[in-house]
Amino acid sequence: MLLFAPSGLDPLLLLLAALALDMVVGDLPGAYRFVPHPVALVGGAVSWLDRRLNRERRDARTRRVRGVLAVAALTLAAALVGLALALALRRLRFGAAGEVLLVAILLAQRSLFDHVAAVGRALSQGGLVGGREAVRHIVGRDPQSLDEHGVARAAIESLVENFSDGVVAPALSYALFGLPGIFVYKTVNTLDSMIGHRTPRYLQFGWAAARLDDLLNLVPARLSGMLLAAAALAVPEARVAPAFRIMLRDAGKHRSPNAGWPEAAAAGALGLALAGPRRYHGEVVNDPWLGDGRARATVADISRALRLYIIACLLLAMAVLAAYLALRGAVF
Repeated sequence: MLLFAPSGLDPLLLLLAALALDMVVGDLPGAYRFVPHPVALVGGAVSWLDRRLNRERRDARTRRVRGVLAVAALTLAAALVGLALALALRRLRFGAAGEVLLVAILLAQRSLFDHVAAVGRALSQGGLVGGREAVRHIVGRDPQSLDEHGVARAAIESLVENFSDGVVAPALSYALFGLPGIFVYKTVNTLDSMIGHRTPRYLQFGWAAARLDDLLNLVPARLSGMLLAAAALAVPEARVAPAFRIMLRDAGKHRSPNAGWPEAAAAGALGLALAGPRRYHGEVVNDPWLGDGRARATVADISRALRLYIIACLLLAMAVLAAYLALRGAVF
């Protein structure tokens, strides 16, 4: 149980409410005309530290040490801000509602669905040009190098990988450690997305961010893969046995220690081949394929992946509810 749940409410109930609010409302984009999104604030801090500390004239060891210090400073600041907010909300009459809103803002269920669905619509209505334009907002690979099948695969891969990073991991961080936990996770994940790259500029400075992000996602990625595989039971055009089989067989083939789990599970469930060779910033990454199916993904496959994703999100909410009922039964 968390030490700072407002109004004496169980944090798992607050998490359930946040999951429901995020799924229905999404990112509340209008609100950010007046106040910045928390992730945008973290991004600004990361950019400032990058400019100040990651100078090319420094040697590799110095840049790595400075990267470690930057990660330590931002994660400590995130934990302290989360703790201060938790304590402040505990004193407010409607603090529980404020906490639910904060957690919902830091989840990405609805926004992830909307962005991937937009790629499917763009491919259907605007063809390859429209698909490339839509997919560039959610992936780091070169969109001009993708054909229609590549755009569809990229959208599906982004959906299932970010199910782990944007939904399961922050939800688990909050369930275990409250606002400090989810603030730390989102800070580390933002650090990794901005500086955790294997490029000459960030190979040393971003080393700590990438390693810490890998560590924090070890459990969520595997849980995400299991949720996606189990979700195939409720999707008529998906297969549950191949999802589990291919996840266990192919997850370790991915260059990331974590991304392969949800991607391999989705590949098996949908009968696709995902990952494989990709082009980033003009360079080809020759990764192996995950799955035994076809690589020629289509708009229909994006729709199937979205249905799989919705069921997986519902299974996550059911797991949170089951944990709440189990803990409540243990207490009483």
